[in-house]
Amino acid sequence: MNLKERTNALIKVGNFINRFLQNSPKSDENQLHIGLSQLINTAYLQNNWFTDVNIKQSLNGIASFLNEDTLHLIAQENLNSKKVLIMCAGNIPMVAFHDILCVLVSNHMPIIKLSSDDNVLIPFILKLLCHYEPKFENKIYFAEGITKNFDAVIATGSNNSAMYFEKYFGKHPNIIRKNRTSIAVLNGNESSIDLQNLGKDIFTYFGLGCRNVTQLLVPNNYDFKLFFESIIGYNEVVNNKKYANNYDYHKAIYLLENHKFLDNNFLMVKENDIMFAPVGTIHFKKYNSIQDAETYLKANQKNIQCIVGNKYIEFGQSQKPKITDYADNVNTMEFLLSL
Repeated sequence: MNLKERTNALIKVGNFINRFLQNSPKSDENQLHIGLSQLINTAYLQNNWFTDVNIKQSLNGIASFLNEDTLHLIAQENLNSKKVLIMCAGNIPMVAFHDILCVLVSNHMPIIKLSSDDNVLIPFILKLLCHYEPKFENKIYFAEGITKNFDAVIATGSNNSAMYFEKYFGKHPNIIRKNRTSIAVLNGNESSIDLQNLGKDIFTYFGLGCRNVTQLLVPNNYDFKLFFESIIGYNEVVNNKKYANNYDYHKAIYLLENHKFLDNNFLMVKENDIMFAPVGTIHFKKYNSIQDAETYLKANQKNIQCIVGNKYIEFGQSQKPKITDYADNVNTMEFLLSL
């Protein structure tokens, strides 16, 4: 299967997703649209973090990759086909799709170990791909249990799981990703619209992704009043039971331990040097000068996925990565083409 055949099939998948999101199926697609709607419901029943809104946002992001102009940015012909094991994370819907896409575009064969938290949506998308291009059927595998027949590995997980990945897969060419999170740098002059958009960076996917902002860098005299006023529109997150349970649990801990924090009944803002914050909480750290903030960012760059702010990624855009925005700043395509 040549590059044109691969990309044409992927483009057809992107077009299908766009029609699904626009509720405008072709005459022969009604059953496929019904099937995907049912799977979205199934995914939510299996994992209550995977709401209809969050799944459709992920689908929209995938569709944004699957067009000719965008695929052209990464697609290269490769005659040296290898088996690449992909250990999928399950924190947000179909988060592993970018890795799968890179493997398919580079003419390798993915061996996909799905997360138990996200095991119905990716198979549908790949079955759809095989429907448009049957040659993919012999190039896509799903792993069950221990897998040994592979040439390279892409694994995403926590810092703890990364230790096991490195031990088990260290002899193979690999990309092993650890915990990362994202930070916003505020200067106190942000508009209400800026802060409202920042809410997208905080609350999209309930804050579970590495591209979600979990810590704010703020000047010493920062007043959170406008921040709280601007994010009030995101208060529906607390209607999700899993989010509410996390929020209530950590609020109880903070109260029992006499921690100081600000609260608007769906988000707690707490001063803390730790970048990673639990669901329902965002940390903040004060800085004396913007140079101090930049020094902090540089010192912690191995833990940072995105930096949001007027000098960095635009407010509200952290969850809209480009196809070339590789996780952990490791170029997945370069790795795959080097095998």
